[in-house]
Amino acid sequence: METKITKTQIWILLFTIAYVIGFGIYYLMIQNYEFLAYAATLVILIFFISYLHLKFNFSTMVLFGASIWGLLHMAGGSLYINGVKLYGLVFFTLIPESFAGTAILRYDQVIHFYCYLVVTILLFYIFRVYINNEKMNKFSVSFLLILMGIGVGAINEIIEFGLVLFLEKTGVGDYFNTLWDVIFNTLGAITAVLYLNLSGKMKR
Repeated sequence: METKITKTQIWILLFTIAYVIGFGIYYLMIQNYEFLAYAATLVILIFFISYLHLKFNFSTMVLFGASIWGLLHMAGGSLYINGVKLYGLVFFTLIPESFAGTAILRYDQVIHFYCYLVVTILLFYIFRVYINNEKMNKFSVSFLLILMGIGVGAINEIIEFGLVLFLEKTGVGDYFNTLWDVIFNTLGAITAVLYLNLSGKMKR
């Protein structure tokens, strides 16, 4: 599969590198080691996704979607609205904290949903190379993609657990927060698969 890197994709890459460096310097200055670790993780992801793009030819929109997720993630630990850090911002109370252990719907949960929507679409671009479209069972592929998206989400939670172990203070949250993260990761993966099917990208 020949991959043509467009000018738009190069600008997306430069934009991503620029904000990661900017936020990285900021988090280093304020000694926020949790988000400094996230910035370092994004550096690794930039190289990894760039490498995968050369092999699997992601669409410009998917690359842009991944870049926007990184920006929203970095902003979540530094920007405030009415004195509340973005990652602690509650958009509206769909389910009260007294029942769910954490208020729903929060910025954090929306970002998890969006992230794994994008991740699952990225996985589809990789997975489709190994699929014989003539014999593809859409239900089986859809189910596997959802499981793959959830699996990547599990890696993310392991990284957050590592930060809790080694850093004195983090904003990772408790058990309720972790499980709601997993739930929104799953909803994002399911939504991605629905989009792939309804848009006709997952052809039989």
